[in-house]
Amino acid sequence: MKQNQKQRPFLTSLFSGGQLARSSGQSSLMQRRMKRRSLLISLGIIALASAITFAPVPGLQRKVIVVGGTELQEVLPTLEAKFEQQNPSIDLEFRFQGSQDVVNNYIDDKNDFTPTVLIPASGDLITELSDRWRAQNGDEAFYDAPRPIAKTVLVAIAWEERGQFLFADGQFQWRKLERALEIGNWRDINGFDFGSFDLVMTDPTRSNSSQLALSLWAQSKTGGTLSPGNLNNDPAIASLFGLVKRSVYQPPRSTDVLLQEFITRGPNDADVAIVYESIALHRWQQSSTTQSQPYQIYYIDPTVETVSTGAIVRRNVDSGTADAARRFLDFLAQPEQQAVFVQYGFRPVDGSTSLRSVPGSPWSQNIPGARIDPPGVTPIPDRDTLTEVIRLWQRAS
Repeated sequence: MKQNQKQRPFLTSLFSGGQLARSSGQSSLMQRRMKRRSLLISLGIIALASAITFAPVPGLQRKVIVVGGTELQEVLPTLEAKFEQQNPSIDLEFRFQGSQDVVNNYIDDKNDFTPTVLIPASGDLITELSDRWRAQNGDEAFYDAPRPIAKTVLVAIAWEERGQFLFADGQFQWRKLERALEIGNWRDINGFDFGSFDLVMTDPTRSNSSQLALSLWAQSKTGGTLSPGNLNNDPAIASLFGLVKRSVYQPPRSTDVLLQEFITRGPNDADVAIVYESIALHRWQQSSTTQSQPYQIYYIDPTVETVSTGAIVRRNVDSGTADAARRFLDFLAQPEQQAVFVQYGFRPVDGSTSLRSVPGSPWSQNIPGARIDPPGVTPIPDRDTLTEVIRLWQRAS
């Protein structure tokens, strides 16, 4: 009995020690489980925060509506996915209009949407919009200084056989084009039965390219610089505008629409067109496929260089949306995007981008008549002169 009594403290101690060990083990296990649970919760919070930061959240996306001239309607949508991938909180939307319409529709508030960025074919049109807005409203139309996007020049195109007869020396001449319009049919021009002679131009009241074409044509007759005065007081120019207006049937609203019609109609219904070099280069392969013969590009000497220019408008655009628009304009100016503009026939505003070195550059595709360096470039006429061009066209008969 005494011996058993002596052993009992030992057994009690042993039992108590085992119980403590088990209790300690369970406590450690619980602590590990709690730590692991805390870690999982922390990781979940981090993941949720990242999702909120980097993923578009319904109601928090900024919509940026870009209104561009139709010469941009092929290239800009190709850049949309890349920009939105890099900027998931920004939703781009594009609308395209004739460049003069871009200005007029905004000033007159005729759009059924709220533009954020305007990119007409020429910075001159941005200046016109700014001046008209300030005169009507007394404040600034834009958040920032306008930004150059891409460049091009005005050219003529003709179906190869027609061009060989009209411009036998390979040089475009306004005088020969005017003479062909005066004669009116190919039989009397060169003895071939090609039917009527058809010039295709856009509507000068809606499109910048024909405003520039008519100003260059008028300048070739005056032999000097243009002004509203010498345009309005020269009977030869009034006669020219009347001849062109009578000869151009239902002029399209924009240059890209014009070129698509020129290709569809083919040599039997369209002989010569005045367009931007960018779309002439970009759609050249389409002409070769559709009509089984390509058109040739003829550089006007002198020509004019236009710079598609972007500006962020103030009306109904808050500062956050303006910041989103700035990121888009910054994106377009980067060398990678400037190379895409080259692939679509534009000349880059980024001086480091070479026309020939860009993969897929149309200047490396042996397009008939395409030239790296235009023969001569003259300044774009001022807005008062181009406004007089539009008035002369409207009065012509």
